[in-house]
Amino acid sequence: MLAIAPINPATAQKATQSRSSISIPFEKYTLPNGLTVVLAEEHSTPTVAVAVMYHVGSKNEVPGHTGFAHMFEHVMFTGSGHVPYGMHDKFTEGVGGGNNGGTQFDWTTYYETDPSNYLETLLWLESDRMGFLLDSLDEAKFKAQRDIVKNERRQSYDNQPYRRDGEVLGIAMYPQGHPYSWPTIGSMGDLSAATVEDVKQFFRLYYAPNNATLSIVGDLNTAQTKAWIAKYFGGIPRGKAITRPKVAPSGLATEKRLTFEDRVQIPRLHIQWPTVSLQSSDQYALNVLGDILTGSRIARLTKALVYDQQLATSVSAGQSSSEGVGTFDLVATPRPGHTLTELEDAADSIVAILKRDGPTEDEIKRAKAGLELSFLDGLQSNFNKAFQLAQDQTFFNDPSHSFSVDYPKTQAVTAADVKRVANRYLGKARIVLSDVPLGKTELAARSAKSTVVTDPFTEKSTPETRP
Repeated sequence: MLAIAPINPATAQKATQSRSSISIPFEKYTLPNGLTVVLAEEHSTPTVAVAVMYHVGSKNEVPGHTGFAHMFEHVMFTGSGHVPYGMHDKFTEGVGGGNNGGTQFDWTTYYETDPSNYLETLLWLESDRMGFLLDSLDEAKFKAQRDIVKNERRQSYDNQPYRRDGEVLGIAMYPQGHPYSWPTIGSMGDLSAATVEDVKQFFRLYYAPNNATLSIVGDLNTAQTKAWIAKYFGGIPRGKAITRPKVAPSGLATEKRLTFEDRVQIPRLHIQWPTVSLQSSDQYALNVLGDILTGSRIARLTKALVYDQQLATSVSAGQSSSEGVGTFDLVATPRPGHTLTELEDAADSIVAILKRDGPTEDEIKRAKAGLELSFLDGLQSNFNKAFQLAQDQTFFNDPSHSFSVDYPKTQAVTAADVKRVANRYLGKARIVLSDVPLGKTELAARSAKSTVVTDPFTEKSTPETRP
């Protein structure tokens, strides 16, 4: 069981015990400007973690202006109104701590970990970025960071084996203009066309206190921390009301078979089904299903494809839920001498048996134990706890959601639940993507039935090719 020291009593909202046996005691309150604050005292080490999560990600962008959320992950480290460039690193890495940021479809987070006597400094740094970033953002800084992001795209996407599969799948899974149809990094064309004024407008709308959660976990004094937060964040004005994008289902009604020619040496099979978002209770059974299929050496797909039949060098499967959509993905790489068609047939056969018979009780117990261990292991650091509290507040208005809802619902999943979601979601509405070496489209799974897609992801029709 996770043991965490309780926080000091105070007058704001309290959550000292969740409905599950696992909890992080915290205090939550909101400043007049709309900034949500979550504090959790944890005195086991003289360190503190600060996370600021903005409820904005790539899904808040629009076609033609993609990549802005991620670009700010870089711009936010170039200095702000009262913090010269490099000062952020000096007061984190320079004293034995660290700082970084991350961007996904639904959120952007900035965080620091430091010795706890630097907490006031960390709050000053984050508040200056929130309130005064644009005071120091000029054309030269913007262009420098834009070039860095473009180079990151070249290194981490364009020239990374199999990395562009996500772009191909996103375009195929969702209608044109769907907010989950483009990658977080954005397109090279949109990055090149972006202007400093475009980015400033994006910042003014989304980087406001009423669109952010400040989460602090570690060796802190609640009363003193609240005073510092009021001092540094209280004067930042509230931003405009934000209209969240309406997210439609994928709309995929049948199977799509695609072949993508890539700079790879070995082909890879990627099957993706549309499933559910973070708001659906079916995600818990889907998570258990993924673990049953590939969570261990004796999981069904891993044991059969990698060890028993030795068709694959690796296989993975699992549910991925975002705020608005979700997918279940199966990825397999063949051993030499075996084909993607063999992998597809073998995987489909194993999934079909599970859909027919359901999992065993032992499989359910092992899967839930594995998920529980992973969940607990992810809460060993102050930062991970700060991030989890911020994420739960952002998406559910409840910092304890992972403990009071997700954890007990995962533990309550039954074999019947897993059989039900497998039959409901792992059906004919799916994308079968074969990522093959350049000029080797014949290596695709059922290549005669697969549509070849190439940059810029336009379809090439041939007489024998059909969708």
